[in-house]
Amino acid sequence: MRQCLTSDLGGYYTATAPSETDQFGARGDFVTSPEISQIFGELIGLWVVAEWIAQGRRSAGVYLMEMGPGRGTLMDDMLRTIRNFPPLAKAIEAVYLVEASRNLRLAQHKLLCGGNPLSENGTGHESTSRYSKDLKIIWTEDIRFVPREASKTPFIIAHEFFDALPIHVFQSVPPAPPPSQKQQQDTIQTPTGPIPSPRRIPKTNEWRELVVSPKPPHRLKTDEPEFELTMAKAATPHSMYLPEISPRYQALKSTDGATIEISPESQAYTLDFAIRIGGSNPAPLTQPEPPRTATSAPLRPVAPARKTQPFPKPRPSGAALIIDYGPPSTIPANSLRGIKAHSRVSPFLSPGTTDVSADVDFLALAEAAVNGSPGVEVHGPVSQGRFLGAMGIRERAGQLVERAKEVGMGGKGGEGLGEVVERVESGWRRLVDLGPQGMGGLYQVMAFVPFRPVEEGEVRRRPVGFGGDVRV
Repeated sequence: MRQCLTSDLGGYYTATAPSETDQFGARGDFVTSPEISQIFGELIGLWVVAEWIAQGRRSAGVYLMEMGPGRGTLMDDMLRTIRNFPPLAKAIEAVYLVEASRNLRLAQHKLLCGGNPLSENGTGHESTSRYSKDLKIIWTEDIRFVPREASKTPFIIAHEFFDALPIHVFQSVPPAPPPSQKQQQDTIQTPTGPIPSPRRIPKTNEWRELVVSPKPPHRLKTDEPEFELTMAKAATPHSMYLPEISPRYQALKSTDGATIEISPESQAYTLDFAIRIGGSNPAPLTQPEPPRTATSAPLRPVAPARKTQPFPKPRPSGAALIIDYGPPSTIPANSLRGIKAHSRVSPFLSPGTTDVSADVDFLALAEAAVNGSPGVEVHGPVSQGRFLGAMGIRERAGQLVERAKEVGMGGKGGEGLGEVVERVESGWRRLVDLGPQGMGGLYQVMAFVPFRPVEEGEVRRRPVGFGGDVRV
């Protein structure tokens, strides 16, 4: 997935050919929520305002960060909304955009910065917001280049970001039947003579990885993909480790044919978000050693693992909002897909020119966050329809319609008044549609906020959009 989407040799998002620079909108392959209605970005900006108020209205050290910002439409609507709250707008010292595509970076710069120049810095590029000469817009290709400081308050937005991260697919297979007497007596010829075959017969189910393989020549057909998913014939390093990291996966191991999708890269990003908000877990005082017995063989020297520096944050602050599609409470399975011209196609069709994505495992993200930081708590996932409804999407749409009627003017591009009203109404209703294929039900929303112990008799605060409110 990484090779197809962000390869420097011509990935879907990183291609440099002019015909491949815009994947969004009616002429592209898909349409995202910010492109459907400005209200989406406005409400995300309002959510940041509400969380900033709930956390005490910090007057400095705040920054925004968006992962995979697309055209920049979401961030533009957010900044336009936030500038209506001057104390927060003044407290934001920078906007960080984690973007791998040069073409999308240029589009984001044009929208967010207008005619302000784009210059290179030590970690990427930067410019100045068109909304404020004091607000820096900084681009980087890697989240590790965004500074971590315990005194800072990050507000992180990841909209349709995790669905594009690579996954591993595993399937549980039953143990093979016991070997025959002849198989037990099989030997392997070596330069020093025959030795017994080290055949290992598992007694319980095993996880096998599904890997991308070229199709055999005799099954290749014209206009069909050259690759397919096939099951590895033996255990792989990933299949022996990844499905064992969570009880959720372990519980399915004994079910023949159970299929799971795991995205370690998604969990790594989630861990980074959580640490920025709540700090990291304390480092162990001593490194535990493996148990030794009298018959233990001498330990083979192994290079030490790279140590991660502890990141204490005495006062957790900030928040992360994740909006993506996937099941709210189950492990994704068989969700790898390709998207081309607004239609679902094989993920192996025309690699590099087809969008490839997979459902997000929201509970795995939550698990990584709470296990990785003592200073965060997770809310959600809730459906996008429920979240936007709680944020006031219907009321905001009504305001826009009334304003258009009062002014008596149409919109951009020669739109008439009736067309503006229809666009606003159809846009917000599409975002909250709870039908079988509606965006309001397919997309889920999850939030990470600072953990705060609750006193006896006190009710835990819930963020706005997740059943909570804010006191102004």
